[in-house]
Parts: sequence; structure tokens; C-alpha cells
Amino acid sequence: MQDLSDEELLPYLTQPSTAEEAFGVLVDRYSRPLYVVIRRIVFSHDNADDVLQNTLIKVWKNIAQFQGKSKLSTWMYSIATNEAISYIRQDNAARKFPITTDTYDLTQTLMSDPYFDGDEAEAELLCAIDKLPEKQKITFQMRYFEELSYSDIAEITGTSIGALKANYHHALNKLKQYLDVEDADD
Repeated sequence: MQDLSDEELLPYLTQPSTAEEAFGVLVDRYSRPLYVVIRRIVFSHDNADDVLQNTLIKVWKNIAQFQGKSKLSTWMYSIATNEAISYIRQDNAARKFPITTDTYDLTQTLMSDPYFDGDEAEAELLCAIDKLPEKQKITFQMRYFEELSYSDIAEITGTSIGALKANYHHALNKLKQYLDVEDADD
């Protein structure tokens, strides 16, 4: 089954006798890419692992409802993104006080994380991205890091292409301010 495309694998995912094996193929194929998408949203390795597990459980439970209106991978990325956003919202709601630079330094947290393989500049960029409003953050990450087209992001997020372009533009401007970056045109 490893050699089957996602489309060819789909019927096996809905047959009780082959569902587990076919799902194992999906897990092997998509665990890493889904983890990367999730990790860019939640930052922590342990939290990303938890969100990935929740994502895979949702995919398993809902595979029969997949209608094929998009690619299977797009549907799974959508679930992963929504699970990561839900995690962030729950985490923020659980806090009794707002995060300040005195109480929470994401840069230091990332630099001390053994699973983070970037340098301090990347940690500062991720910290700046974390300050963006949710929609801008998600749009920027999918467009910049995942190199997805606006139409793919629109499918995943259910947002119009025009709104995504505006989100991306605003995110870039805010990141330039946060990082105190001058335009190359100046």
C-alpha cells in the first residue's frame, strides 16, 4: 500500500479489513509534515506532539466523512491547523494573567528546547511571529514557511484569497516593526 497515491489509498481507508494498514501508510506519509505545520503554531515540541496525536485521532475518526472536495493532504492540514489553533486558544484561556516579557521569554524557551535546531535570529523571528494576531500568524506561517499558494491556504482556512493577501501584507509590516528591519528599497 505504500506505493499507492492518496486517492488510490482512500477506498482502503474506509474498508474495515484494510483501514488500519491504510491509515498506517497515511501516518508514515504525513506525520512529519503535519508535525512541522503544528510546531510552527504551538512552538513547543511536547505540545506539538500532543496536537499531532489529536489530529491523527480526528483523521481516523472522520475519514469516512471525507468528501474528496479537496486533496486528502489539504483536508489533513486543515485538521492539523484547526487543532493547533484550538490548543493555542485553550492555552491562552487557561492562563490567569497575560504573558509579559518578564514572565515568558519565548526566545529563551526555544533556545533551551533540545528539539529546536535554529539559531537565535530564527528564535527571535518565531517570537515576533507569535506576537501577530492569530489570522495573520497562520497566514504568514503557511505562506512563508510551508510555501503554500493562497488558494491552498484559502481551502485549509476557509478564508478568501483577498483576506489572506491582506493578512500576509499586515503580518510582514508588523514583523518588520517587531524586528526593526529596514526595507531593502530605502
